[in-house]
Amino acid sequence: MRIRPSRLLAIARKEVIQLRRDVRSLAMAFVVPAAMVMFFGYVISFDVRDITLAVLDQDHSQRSRELVESFAASGRFRIVDRLSRSEDVAPLLDRGAIRMALVIPPGFERELGAGATAPVQAIIDGADANTAGISANYATAIVMAYSAKIVLRTTLAAAPVSAEARVWYNEALESPPMIVPGLVAVIMMIIAAMLTALTVAREWERGTMEQLAATPVHPAEVILGKLLPYLVIGLIDVAATILIGMFVFDVPFRGNPALLGIMTTMFLVGSLGLGIFISTVLRSQLLATQVAMLATFLPSVLLSGLMFDINAMPLPLRIISLAVPARFFITVMRGIFLKNVGIPVLWGQGLAMVAYAIIGLTLAVRAFRKEIA
Repeated sequence: MRIRPSRLLAIARKEVIQLRRDVRSLAMAFVVPAAMVMFFGYVISFDVRDITLAVLDQDHSQRSRELVESFAASGRFRIVDRLSRSEDVAPLLDRGAIRMALVIPPGFERELGAGATAPVQAIIDGADANTAGISANYATAIVMAYSAKIVLRTTLAAAPVSAEARVWYNEALESPPMIVPGLVAVIMMIIAAMLTALTVAREWERGTMEQLAATPVHPAEVILGKLLPYLVIGLIDVAATILIGMFVFDVPFRGNPALLGIMTTMFLVGSLGLGIFISTVLRSQLLATQVAMLATFLPSVLLSGLMFDINAMPLPLRIISLAVPARFFITVMRGIFLKNVGIPVLWGQGLAMVAYAIIGLTLAVRAFRKEIA
């Protein structure tokens, strides 16, 4: 088989003309990816701030007030109520008025002065397990820091061990640097497959497949010609969504743009080929769009590692996730975006991108037939 550039470009030009006449496809191609990144970038957040706190100080001492002040000064907690009875805690938690109650029992200062352990209690609303866990960690860290300060005051000696935690790649531990690069991968897999899911089915529904079948073009030239305009659109979309991530969500881009461009091209070719394969098999724009959405959306969101840790999933789901290309592209995006890593680290994901592109194109070319049934 010999692919002639003139034929391939003629098919691509024909596809561009059809695309220019289809306003809905143009909107899906250029507006939807940016809109989805903006929307999900603001909506999806794992940050826990402004934890509402009620304080039940039964000691009323200087030390108990210092501990309460440590919570307020941390910036993570907001004291919304100061209680006088322990019976008031449960109604506030039931109504959702507070997420945590700090109970300081009587004798708190006396115990500290005697060198004994002075327990305090944190009652946390566990209905949201993620927020409850993070709140408990914040509270533990504040109490430990306050406890160390008391030890230093009473013994006048330096602590024997001093831990200094340093976070790399996402220094502020904020959600956008983790979410936005992954969002680009998931959104582009969905949009790319849906765009090309219309191409061949549109030829059948409009009756133009007969004209295409009468030409001497090879099926591979048809598939590549149809894929080319959407590949350019996909690269423009990725560039636009990356710029949104950088300038709207302040996500740093530290890696090599050329390496990201090569990896992105492989990923888009695979996704576009998958869409053409679905369109070729089903021959219906409505059905092909629905199947493309089903085949890309759920696996990309649930099994790619965007929102849920794959290592925490049961073994069968971890195995299934290996067939989700977005899983590998998310690793590529985060690695290049945040860590500035290259081929020595991402070679496995790079091979997965190449395999995905070859499989997508092969499926599309083999499924395409010029014969009129």
